[in-house]
Amino acid sequence: MNLKIKNFSKINGSVKAPSSKSYSHRAVILASLAEGKSKLFDVLYSEDVLSSIRACEALGARIDKKKEIILKGDKSQTVDYLEVYGTGGKLHNNCQDMIDLANSGTTLRIMTSVAALSDNEVIFTGDDSLKTRPMGALIDALELLGVKVESINNNNKAPLKIYPGYPGGEADILGSISSQFISSILISAPLSEKGVELEVYPEFVSKPYVDMTISILEKFGIVIEEEPYQIHETCNKEHTDCLGVKFNVKPQKYIASDYIVEGDFSSASYLLAATAIAGGYVKVENLFSDSKQGDKFILDILEEMGANVTVFDEYVSLRSNGNLKGIDVNLANAPDLLLTVAVLGAVAEGKTTITGVQHGRLKETDRIDTTCRELEKLGCKLEEFEDGMTIYGQTIGDGTVESHNDHRLAMAFSLLGLKHDVEVENGECFDVSFPNFIELMGEIGIEMELK
Repeated sequence: MNLKIKNFSKINGSVKAPSSKSYSHRAVILASLAEGKSKLFDVLYSEDVLSSIRACEALGARIDKKKEIILKGDKSQTVDYLEVYGTGGKLHNNCQDMIDLANSGTTLRIMTSVAALSDNEVIFTGDDSLKTRPMGALIDALELLGVKVESINNNNKAPLKIYPGYPGGEADILGSISSQFISSILISAPLSEKGVELEVYPEFVSKPYVDMTISILEKFGIVIEEEPYQIHETCNKEHTDCLGVKFNVKPQKYIASDYIVEGDFSSASYLLAATAIAGGYVKVENLFSDSKQGDKFILDILEEMGANVTVFDEYVSLRSNGNLKGIDVNLANAPDLLLTVAVLGAVAEGKTTITGVQHGRLKETDRIDTTCRELEKLGCKLEEFEDGMTIYGQTIGDGTVESHNDHRLAMAFSLLGLKHDVEVENGECFDVSFPNFIELMGEIGIEMELK
């Protein structure tokens, strides 16, 4: 189905940001590892998070949607939540066949380590896109920790068979490939036999995602010790290329917790960017000023491009006249903003250069390549390089682009419809991370359609 903007008036409205996909994944998995009952509020029921829920259920957690009546003064309010009865770290694979994770790379990467805690073998598979995701660095690191993971097609990609047993010990991993590999080990390490000492070599990209992992681990009773270390003893300590990070994780137990999932800056970026492009005012609630999310960087980007952004404790407001200017920006710690910023650059005056996103080539698609190819379909003048691109703004026209089944491409490119007649083929894949994308865009005055 094709996704496009049908109509829009002056943008003005207040919406609640969709819940964080990253925190939703982690909350479900951590609650499933805890002993006892956890209540998870504001979970994002996207296709990716549903994959994590199914995987945790297959490994022994009991997960149900519930409702609870909360009294506020003289009024009552019904609140939905996810009730999770955890395994206490004692996992057992109840699935007779492979566990299908669909398109969720986050689930595959985190659960590959977690599955080693099961008392029997686990096999994870997924769709064609998931089977292209490189997993070699994680497999190698887990081998150092005594975990056996077999790539069934012998290509370091899914399907993966994970054998029972997690002794722990010392391991090292490159920080330049995927922060999810590091989060995966940190999440599983407390339940290993002797704990884990993990050294991360520079360069450490997307570290805010690891910071997010550590922050939610604390909510479920887990303590992670973190310290910098010098890779080469003879190096000058100011030579940052030789500085790594060491994580020490002792054997611990997860404690059940009631947890509220905060709003997602990645998803909110489309609401904020739409307002910045078209002009108008928007208030986005459930975005916290003290959030650990790396994609909070979108606020600085939009401000630099010419929008007026105001940050409050629990919400953000943006006002724009629709006139944006190009910028130079490094997205090493916020790679999921690549498509949003590329679209902003395409409609802005001047040129926008995006760097630091070489790891964006390992996402649902090679996001650097697909972004450039689809922009070129609209006539955009650009230059592509290994870790990013330069986009010459206001050189695009009308046309049709392809989503490549990438949810972020579908949502970001649909925003070009605010300036041009643009539609996105196979645009329905936004369900992966933002199921109510069309509804929330409607709340701020942008009418969209799938046809």
